[in-house]
Amino acid sequence: MGVGPEVIAKALRHSEVCAAVTPFIIGDASVVERAFQATKGAPRLEIVGALDEVACAPGAAAVLDLANARNLDVAQRVPTAAAGRAAGEAIERAVRLARDGLVDAIVTAPINKEAMRLAGYERTGHTEMLAHLTGAPAVAMLLVWGSMRVAHVTTHLALRDVASAVTHGRVLRTIELTDQTLRRLGIECPRIAVAGLNPHAGEGGLFGEEERVAITPAVTDACSAGIDASGPWPPDTVFAQLRGGRYDAVIAMYHDQGHIAVKTLSFEASADGQAASMAGVNVTMGLPIIRTSVDHGTAFDIAGKGIASEQSMVDAILLAARLARTPRTIGR
Repeated sequence: MGVGPEVIAKALRHSEVCAAVTPFIIGDASVVERAFQATKGAPRLEIVGALDEVACAPGAAAVLDLANARNLDVAQRVPTAAAGRAAGEAIERAVRLARDGLVDAIVTAPINKEAMRLAGYERTGHTEMLAHLTGAPAVAMLLVWGSMRVAHVTTHLALRDVASAVTHGRVLRTIELTDQTLRRLGIECPRIAVAGLNPHAGEGGLFGEEERVAITPAVTDACSAGIDASGPWPPDTVFAQLRGGRYDAVIAMYHDQGHIAVKTLSFEASADGQAASMAGVNVTMGLPIIRTSVDHGTAFDIAGKGIASEQSMVDAILLAARLARTPRTIGR
């Protein structure tokens, strides 16, 4: 389980969240109830069996009870198949509701990939699961923290497999999706920097051929389509230029290349190393539905202690609401 129920309960204490959305939680009611009872100032919880029972009562949040985690402890310290199964079922139900147009967007709490694997799920990450469940032909992950926006060409791959996965088609599609998403967020002419895969962006082929073979041609094609893209730029400097305002987003080639840059800035630990604040948001681009998520894990080490920060969940909800209010046809 981890800190998911706790950060949901804490996020719904915020007035700006309740003003922006009608909160509707999908999961086991007993788990959600315990989290709400332990969170001072959390709204009243109403247990429902169907979406049409959700009321827009002030100061209340509804939970669609899946009754699939009655005996699970949110403070458990190890991944289990039961927890993975409960998380997977919640995701599947949320996607069905979104695809049927019954909810405007979904915001996901963290899942544990090992627990998902133990439960028998072939696709253990949110991004991969959502692409499969919606039939989306191509998706990409975008991390957002203030003006730091970083999209990823590849995500959950072993590092040894990344080079072969960085293809012209993937790079170009990620640039296109990023341009479309930034326009929906109100940036009229997004400036997109593309990071290289290799040190010094390959140094003219001295440190690798991926830039010459795949990345540079993709940038050229994106520019020909009217997108303000440039690169490939050396990965060790391009994120600093993003932070300085030279670009509106960076396209990273692999998971840690982009995540380290964003999380180094968005993560703040307390002096004792226990409490933490993660304010990054994960947006899945390319889906036929809107999905945002917290940009942190289940944090088993602090689960049940009441010290997890809800800021990433707050930001994820507000960003989902913002995307839901913006027509997909805006801009390009």
